[in-house]
Amino acid sequence: MLKLDGVSKTYRVGAFGGGELKAVSDVGFEVGEGEVVSLIGESGSGKSTLGRMILRLASVSSGTITLDGRDISSIRDRKEYYRQVQGVFQDPFSCYNPVFRADRVFTMIKEQYFPRAGADEWRTRVETALESVRLDPGNVLGKYPHQLSGGQLQRMLIARAVLLDIRLLVADEIISMLDASTRIDVLNLLADLRARGLGILFVTHDLSLGNYVSDRTVVLRHGKVVEMGRTDLVFGAPAHPYTRSLLASVPRLHAKWTDAAPEDMVEDAPCAYHEAPQESRTRPGLAEIDSDHYVACAGKEKA
Repeated sequence: MLKLDGVSKTYRVGAFGGGELKAVSDVGFEVGEGEVVSLIGESGSGKSTLGRMILRLASVSSGTITLDGRDISSIRDRKEYYRQVQGVFQDPFSCYNPVFRADRVFTMIKEQYFPRAGADEWRTRVETALESVRLDPGNVLGKYPHQLSGGQLQRMLIARAVLLDIRLLVADEIISMLDASTRIDVLNLLADLRARGLGILFVTHDLSLGNYVSDRTVVLRHGKVVEMGRTDLVFGAPAHPYTRSLLASVPRLHAKWTDAAPEDMVEDAPCAYHEAPQESRTRPGLAEIDSDHYVACAGKEKA
């Protein structure tokens, strides 16, 4: 379905734009139908930039992003593209105009995509979409944003995507502003949507959430993929020192928090990329060390 091939993003920086900042460098991965792919990395790793490029909110400097083999930049009618691909972002409150009722997001969808739907038919469709994201229509319809919780607003945005019957959802840090009890509801909701065939790109910095919800995981550092593959392999047998440092940084019950920096927690292990045979380097800058488990050079030798 969705495929990124050698995608890079370079920003012009400086007073006169004389400098360059490479936010994303030569990234490639796929998201299939009914699959959740977690995009994991610390702040500044390029996660959200990739999400913005997939949503066509930022241009691609080089490389291609394709949907069913079609370059998304060639789709001139963005309305056609957004009929298939939608995003939900970290701060749900910023997606609503406080002057209008929250359910105006559904009215805008009707005006843009379903102008011929009758009032009764549309209300039934909205209520069905709300129930599918575990919301009681009577508790949220007609309310203003400030009268609803962050979790309710977030699920209303997901219901908007359900109304469009999209194929791909870019979920950018949608859990980070929610309390623990609401988080698990939203995660289970994503699992329900996956079961219905929806592809999901789950952008997060929280490894535990990524491990809980995803089929495959892509780990980013400084805009580059350092490790990717099946989630059980990436988390169960991490091969790159950066992935191991991220896992070592996760707080554990009954264990003291360490003051060591992530770099100090990386053991002096051989570079898995250079230990792998030459023919395993089937992707640019990555070696396949196991079935659907890729790792980049640890930086100890030249790739």
